Amino acid sequence: MEIKEKITLDMLTEDSVSILRQQYINVNGEEMQIGGNIRNAYMNSERGREQIKTFLPEAQYNAVIAVWGESAKVDI
Repeated sequence: MEIKEKITLDMLTEDSVSILRQQYINVNGEEMQIGGNIRNAYMNSERGREQIKTFLPEAQYNAVIAVWGESAKVDI
C-alpha cells in the first residue's frame, strides 16, 4: 500500500504561510485519510525561509517564495 501526501498552502500572505499535510492510502479505488491533519505555520523570516526549503517539495516552496518575494519581511 502506497501512502500519498497532500500538501495545501493555506493562508499564504506576504508575511506568513500555514501548511496543511494530509496522508492518504487507496483502498479499493477510494482515497482514505490516515492519521490526522498536520499543520505548521512559518513566518517570512530568514529562519522560516530555511525551514520551508527543508520541509517542502520544490513546487510548493517556489509558490511560497513567489508570494514572499526575494527577501525576508519579518524579524524574529
